[in-house]
Amino acid sequence: MQSLVNSGLGRATLSNPRRGLLARISNAMALHRSRARLASLDAHLLDDIGLDRSTADAEANRPLWDAPASWTK
Repeated sequence: MQSLVNSGLGRATLSNPRRGLLARISNAMALHRSRARLASLDAHLLDDIGLDRSTADAEANRPLWDAPASWTK
């Protein structure tokens, strides 16, 4: 099912609701992979990016729905 959505440029475009769902699922999977990789970094790699183990573990263990604001735009 498609619907008309205002594109913000003064014209309407077709939007597919499933596309939005697939994008959210894809973003959630990417966030999960990113957090899993962060959890697997050793101390010298964490030091390279300016994090300590407790901060990295806290980020890696955040719930999936607790995504950074930049990911939800």
